[in-house]
Amino acid sequence: MSKPRSLALPPRTRAYRLVTARGGFAVLDTAPEGEARGTVLLLPGYTGSKEDFLALLGPLSHAGYRAVAVDGRGQHETFGPRHRTAYSRRALALDVIAQADALDDGPVHLLGHSFGGLVARSAAWLAPEAFRSLTLLSSGPGRVARPQRIRVRMLRGALALLPKERVWRATRWLDSRGEEPGVTDPPEIVSFLRRRWMLTRIVQLSAAGRLLRRERDGTDQLAQLTVPLHIAYGDGEMVWPVAGLAAVALRTGAHHTVVVGAGHSPNVSHPQELADRLTAFWERC
Repeated sequence: MSKPRSLALPPRTRAYRLVTARGGFAVLDTAPEGEARGTVLLLPGYTGSKEDFLALLGPLSHAGYRAVAVDGRGQHETFGPRHRTAYSRRALALDVIAQADALDDGPVHLLGHSFGGLVARSAAWLAPEAFRSLTLLSSGPGRVARPQRIRVRMLRGALALLPKERVWRATRWLDSRGEEPGVTDPPEIVSFLRRRWMLTRIVQLSAAGRLLRRERDGTDQLAQLTVPLHIAYGDGEMVWPVAGLAAVALRTGAHHTVVVGAGHSPNVSHPQELADRLTAFWERC
């Protein structure tokens, strides 16, 4: 998951519920600074939320873009049904198309991070006219790498057997083992992470995890998209093999960005550099 380093809202940012033809979605909507150059819709990844893009919203706004980060159905502050069929990739993609329409800014640039990338590419396939471009950020063409598949399978199994609070405590302990000695998350970040975890529907986590473990390679479909495509990731990416991501960019002819020094979440660790790379791509679209 992405872990924001600060929860402060950037200037010109509103938090509200975006009303669409498919229901309401919690969003963070940052207005552009100066002359507007376009609108971008940002989709978070597995166990994530709109707050994963907090560090990116300001740089995009400063560059003249309206940036809208959204909680998908069942994520964090957006309501989600309890039945699994509501979380099919097609259903989530139709939500994204409705979100883009509700923004009322014409075709928008679409960015999906990690699991959000699987949803984003489905949305672009179903309604290419709704989008000016598609960026897959730290998101591969198919299922995640084997170590990640094992982790997702363990998480889904734990959620099926144990109380959600107990799973939260176990995952926090596992995550903390990789932190530098003496470095801990601020209390407000820990509180936010726990709240997000508890609010996110178990059925959403289970359905999304299933897709991440079983998704077929979609490189051929990506190559057939009619919208400009951008493949971006950090050189320390571990959820999908870096070599595989580079191969997808080559096979599809996509614009290709590698953020040096970044891991799975350049949106958190390298927001200004990522914004610069994104806006350079969008200027070509």
